[in-house]
Amino acid sequence: MKKLTNLMAATALTAVSTVAAAPVMAETWDMPMAYSASNFHSATGAEFAKCVTTGTGGELEIVTHPSGSLFKGADIKRAIQTGQAPIGERLLSGHQNENALFGFDSIPFLATSFDDSAKLWKAAKPSLEKVLSEQNLTLLYAVPWPPQGLYFKNEVTSVAEMKGIKFRSYNNATSRLAELTGMLPVTIEAAEISQAFATGVAESMVSSGSTGYDRKVWESLDYFYEVDAWLPRNYVMVNSEVWADTAEAHKNVITGCAELAEYAGNWRAKEYTGFTLQGLRDGGMTVGPASDQMVGELKEIGVTMTNEWLEAAGDEGKAIVDAFKAMQ
Repeated sequence: MKKLTNLMAATALTAVSTVAAAPVMAETWDMPMAYSASNFHSATGAEFAKCVTTGTGGELEIVTHPSGSLFKGADIKRAIQTGQAPIGERLLSGHQNENALFGFDSIPFLATSFDDSAKLWKAAKPSLEKVLSEQNLTLLYAVPWPPQGLYFKNEVTSVAEMKGIKFRSYNNATSRLAELTGMLPVTIEAAEISQAFATGVAESMVSSGSTGYDRKVWESLDYFYEVDAWLPRNYVMVNSEVWADTAEAHKNVITGCAELAEYAGNWRAKEYTGFTLQGLRDGGMTVGPASDQMVGELKEIGVTMTNEWLEAAGDEGKAIVDAFKAMQ
């Protein structure tokens, strides 16, 4: 991890010579982020910001604001679109109600490993960039979360046992999963997870080991089931008008730092998977595979949700899935 940080710093220092010959007035970009500063997405974002600041010789400073401190997670995308923030990070599947394509990375049991997630991203990226460009957004980089599992307070071995449990939702897929399992969806932002579980507002969620570890959910929950439902992504985007007005030399630095951030973020996601699951165990949680019955029932629900997504996403969605399957 230290090597990745040093690599980004070295690249940034090399890029300083690109802009040093033409000094301009210093500019600051505030970068809202939804997750805690200790989360690997936020850490990667902070290194990206430092890389850009160093690489532009301080002419463009990016300042990160983690934990939803500048804008809440659900408001970050709109803030970037409208110019309230020039840059930011957002889980785009949280906006699937705007466009079904935003939910491509949350189709249950379609891409359940890092390798398959990378293939699915390759298939979807051109379409996603097109949709974002139509919304005044330019994509810089994207990083996956570790595979999503199910958290519960009590032991659960079947879908029938989930009925009536209050379930934290964060996008269309999680809300629909709750409905199809008989759970009660409650919309809760990442920064509010710990309080929601401590006060009983929520009793369960589908998320990665990373989220549970960062929020110390073992203080309220006891079970994590590794169902590897999907690997959603966080996306760092810049307002397209701001991007168009950015000096070409600065764009080159930002693009280079973004490529390194995507590489570093992917590496972290993989390394963090085992580390955070062990962290849940160390916190006292029972961590392991779900029962065969639960997995079978969840996959049946996954088929339903996949068909619903394909219907909503139309030909473009089908093309993404077909392209992904062709890579298998």
